Amino acid sequence: MYRFFVTGISTGVGKTMVSAIIAEALEADYWKPVQAGDLDNTDSHKVARLISNGNSKIHPCNFELKTPMSPHAAAEIDGIRIDVNDIFEPETTNHLVIEGAGGLLVPLNDTDTVLDLILPNYKVIVVSRHYLGSINHTLLTVNWLQLKGYDVSLIFSGDENPSTESIILKKTGVQSLGRIKEEPSFDPSVIKKYADQFRLTLQSL
Repeated sequence: MYRFFVTGISTGVGKTMVSAIIAEALEADYWKPVQAGDLDNTDSHKVARLISNGNSKIHPCNFELKTPMSPHAAAEIDGIRIDVNDIFEPETTNHLVIEGAGGLLVPLNDTDTVLDLILPNYKVIVVSRHYLGSINHTLLTVNWLQLKGYDVSLIFSGDENPSTESIILKKTGVQSLGRIKEEPSFDPSVIKKYADQFRLTLQSL
């Protein structure tokens, strides 16, 4: 069974849309271990609305924090501490898509980051979106993952920027799985369109 961990070079780069597309493409389960803020409309809620197959299951978060900020700080406000030993991959015989919180080195507590949630058997997909500084952020993210020995791929989101994408791929040597375009909106039909495009590539990883 596939285990995909979806992380991004920053917050708001398209991790949830990519997670929904992968879940739809493989009819995979979805799990977000840590959610910070927007508890009435979490990423789990969004993915549930965006996928249309009948097999995917949305697994509950281990930590749901009230404040939309770094999980370590949001947990402190809630009077709790995130312990990675309390975060367990849900039991499932299906493929599983795991979505991180923010970027790779977002702190969960004084010692652990999102990186510490990624198990050795996970295939990591980094979502890169173009903005001033995104090359640096992408290279740093991929480099950390490569140093740890993970299987890493990239998905670009937003408008195409050939110069940026070319230098990222040259310097990292990782595979680009494709692009999520700057869509007017994302709904189940758009997610399914991308799922159909990505399915064979994802199955070949």
